[in-house]
Amino acid sequence: MKKMLENPRIASVVRVIKPWVTIAVFVLVLRYTGILAGISSITGAAIISTGVMDAEPEAPVVTKSFDYNFTLTDLGNNKVDMNQFKGKTIFLNLWATWCGPCRIEMPSIQKLYDKVDHDKIAFVMLSLDRAEDKEKVEKFLTDKKHSFPVYIPAGALPELLNVPSIPTTFVISPDGRVASKKVGTANYDTEEFKKFLEDLSATAKK
Repeated sequence: MKKMLENPRIASVVRVIKPWVTIAVFVLVLRYTGILAGISSITGAAIISTGVMDAEPEAPVVTKSFDYNFTLTDLGNNKVDMNQFKGKTIFLNLWATWCGPCRIEMPSIQKLYDKVDHDKIAFVMLSLDRAEDKEKVEKFLTDKKHSFPVYIPAGALPELLNVPSIPTTFVISPDGRVASKKVGTANYDTEEFKKFLEDLSATAKK
């Protein structure tokens, strides 16, 4: 090995790639420890505060019916049948603790959650963390003081929820239609989005 490194050509290559290897290792350490997500959260929070990322209700190109036939587990290890939310407006967010963009939008979701009528609007914050990482999810929620309901899939999810990227947020109308789908980070703490949810709730059958 020593003789190889003494070769001028090899030594030259090593000098070129060494800084890049160091940077790659540094980024991996930041990501593994969660520090990178924290940095992203600070930057994202600043951007969100400008209003540039305010969520606007975005109807899907094709309005689909929502498949309620799947089961979740809450953080108390209780099984939850998704059918129990039928007849309500559902704010369904797919996220994970390791997802920096997900962390960025969480405070705005919490503020929206605090402002709406939970008898009419159900929040389903669906964590895609591994089931064995439940304690990590709980710690994240405690540290950030998030009180919205969080669930973990108890089995296979319907095709609609097998999304290629997170965060992805769906709004389901009381009659079971996909009323909105948003891919990527957004600020949901706006009067416009709150009114959108409340107007949908007003269409529920009594």
